[in-house]
Amino acid sequence: MSLPTNVHVSTHPCLRAKLSRLRSKETHAREVKSLIHEISLIVSCEALAEALTAVDGPKGETPIGFEYTTTTLQPHAISIVPILRSGLGMVEAIQTLLPEPVAVHHLGLYREPTTLEPVEYYNNLPHHLTHPSSSTEPASRLAIVVDPVIATGGTCAAAIQTLREWGVGRIVVLSVVAAADGVRRAADEWPEGVDIWVAGVDAELTQSGMLKPGVGDVGDRLFLTIGK
Repeated sequence: MSLPTNVHVSTHPCLRAKLSRLRSKETHAREVKSLIHEISLIVSCEALAEALTAVDGPKGETPIGFEYTTTTLQPHAISIVPILRSGLGMVEAIQTLLPEPVAVHHLGLYREPTTLEPVEYYNNLPHHLTHPSSSTEPASRLAIVVDPVIATGGTCAAAIQTLREWGVGRIVVLSVVAAADGVRRAADEWPEGVDIWVAGVDAELTQSGMLKPGVGDVGDRLFLTIGK
């Protein structure tokens, strides 16, 4: 399967086994939540090893009095951007991995059922402006977008466009599973500024925009709203 160079599909055997488990209709909501967390942790480990750099910080002292050089991360200005609502299930994993707390900015996007195109209904980016030069505060240097499923790619592409307009320097997208055409569309939105990391890629989409075989509607499975 041919994918853009800024799309990275994990080959971790534990990740592949967990994704297989997540696909099953027999997997109940509590385990779905755990699997999303565990998959997110592994994917983010691989992604942030490439996106972040460890640098020497100020001197510190151990509990028994020895001096050492602390380690910090670059870039310093990092934010997590979950796409509501299923992206919320991935946030804790990223927070667990990062050594310091970072801001979490929510984007609400839903897919219009007829056109399958994204519609933004919520945005809490600080000083949300159409052009970054008018902002009174700098945007994050690195935005980590989390969304378990990339289907048509429209929602992901819209989030990338919004963050780019906000003034972010670089974007890392973390996802559990993506459709091949959808992840290509998202990756092409800003090729030089975006890297997409996923646990798996499915070749097909249904006419209603669902991945085949996919994992179902992750938001419904997480929040027990199946059949709404």
